[in-house]
Amino acid sequence: MSEFRLTLLCENAASGMPWRAEWGFSAFIEYGGKRILFDTGLSDVWRFNADVAGINLDGTDFVALSHIHRDHTRGLLDHPFRDPKQILLHPRMLEPPPEIEDDDEAPEDYLRIQDTIRRDFDVISSRAPVEFTEGAFFLGEIPRTTGFEAGRYKDDPMPDDTGLAFCTSTGAVVVSGCAHAGICNISAYAKEVTGQRLHAVIGGFHLMAEEDPPVEETIAWFKTENVPVLLPMHCIDFDIQARFHLELGTNRLAAGDTVEI
Repeated sequence: MSEFRLTLLCENAASGMPWRAEWGFSAFIEYGGKRILFDTGLSDVWRFNADVAGINLDGTDFVALSHIHRDHTRGLLDHPFRDPKQILLHPRMLEPPPEIEDDDEAPEDYLRIQDTIRRDFDVISSRAPVEFTEGAFFLGEIPRTTGFEAGRYKDDPMPDDTGLAFCTSTGAVVVSGCAHAGICNISAYAKEVTGQRLHAVIGGFHLMAEEDPPVEETIAWFKTENVPVLLPMHCIDFDIQARFHLELGTNRLAAGDTVEI
């Protein structure tokens, strides 16, 4: 039996029919007898794919959110939960929403998401790491330590951007949503919080060419860490994804795929 199992409920691509895809991220994680929903994408795609996968979402034990952006949180507006679930998030996510350029609907959506969180969930809000079940950590606010990662999105310092980390017999498994904080910053902090070496880093790496990301430095960092399982997805441009594949042997998963460790 695997120690950790992740099913991708939302990603930019689908693994085939009948799975659906959209620009966004959502993962359903089974670990230590607990079921964790991490992010919910932009719409109800995560719910559709959960039905295809035969996942009973109402059996979710915890919900965790990686950061405020709608492609990771707006799916909460379509949640099916009959009873309040515990939801882990950074306190910034319930503060006045950030200013959004070129998107007239965003401010209204953020307010609706915040109202849904307050009304329908039992909120666990923390800047510090939270061990929400034995061996599983909500990482909270990520220290910016690498020196080469911007750790922000445009003019937003993104203090809420975070990830999850899980202890396994082979090392720490890290799951990121978008990694605006820097995927290496997140991974380094996961090592510190779990006390384990890195075994897997899965999720959004936020290496978008238009933002001139530190691709060389990031690849060099992961080479030094010698992480056995690297699965960058969601917010990584194709040419950068190809470089990761050529230099680090990474693969890209899609909605409907699973990872077992």
